Amino acid sequence: MILYEGAPAPAVRAGELDLAGRRIAARAFAYSGEIGPPAFRFDPVERRLHVRSRSGTLHAGPFSAAEWSDAFSRMPPGPVLVSGAAAAEEIRGSFRAAAEGAHANGRGAYLLDPEPGGLPSAPPEQLPRMTPEGVPAAGFVALFSWSPDRPLDANAVGAARARGLPAGVVWPVIPEWTDEAGFWDGYLARAAEAGASFAVPVAPATDAEFRRVAVEARTRVSPEFADSFFETIHHEPWVEALADRVLRAREAVERRGLSALPPRPAGLHEPRANWGAAARLEERAAALPSSDEHQASLLLAAVRWIDACGRDLRPIVAEGNFARAFPFSRELARETEGALREAADSIPES
Repeated sequence: MILYEGAPAPAVRAGELDLAGRRIAARAFAYSGEIGPPAFRFDPVERRLHVRSRSGTLHAGPFSAAEWSDAFSRMPPGPVLVSGAAAAEEIRGSFRAAAEGAHANGRGAYLLDPEPGGLPSAPPEQLPRMTPEGVPAAGFVALFSWSPDRPLDANAVGAARARGLPAGVVWPVIPEWTDEAGFWDGYLARAAEAGASFAVPVAPATDAEFRRVAVEARTRVSPEFADSFFETIHHEPWVEALADRVLRAREAVERRGLSALPPRPAGLHEPRANWGAAARLEERAAALPSSDEHQASLLLAAVRWIDACGRDLRPIVAEGNFARAFPFSRELARETEGALREAADSIPES
């Protein structure tokens, strides 16, 4: 049995977090607690599997978008993640309230595993107009995470697409399980058929806790592979090959005609050039090899500065004064200014 208990306040945590290659400034938990199906849940921010109980108490956040908006107003600038969907969303409404609260606060929002009833109802005319590719942008992006014991919910993906939201999937690249064509072919085919426009492979955590839960999940789902998987996950040097396996997975995604990175959601009043430049810099950081963490961190620092500046940077670039306003190195200033110019040229202001 699952009991729902009202939380006294919205659960929103600040932090410089990575979601499948995109920066998020805060994370909201519409429902708190690892209760209910599926038995295992992959969290793409923590990059680990969680074991879920069949029964217990879930803490449901407020069903008031205004309360969530107020909570988001105390968070650092930038897109946010709304997570913690639950089967009782049709009755409680906490997930949709959190999503609409993010929208009202002027933020783009990623929605993790949204139930169809939890999809926001913001009218299309309130959403940003254009992406760099010249297609309608969205204030929300729906992201559906792989679960070892539950197939992809095509109806949920389809519901997000029917609302006009970009939707896609994310999965951990786990050796002897999700890191080969035998897995990709079926998973990506189902995602594309459901209407996904992106599919994101990510490197999972590699610590002892992840390994323990991964073995438990693999044993429960496919007991015939339990022994060989245990040997691989605990005794083989798979960590050293992980970056290459993620790269191969991205190549498989692109061969399917899908993007290997989710689009960046745009805030309601976010200047289009700022949004486009931040998206480009995130994409460049995600494309760097894992050995170049320093350069990736610099690019993401520029993204954080763009999100925090709060003003349209297009006039500053046009006046030739960007390098004076930008607080980091000249080299990074040139790259950031270039991204702003590209965005300004390709995205008309609405």
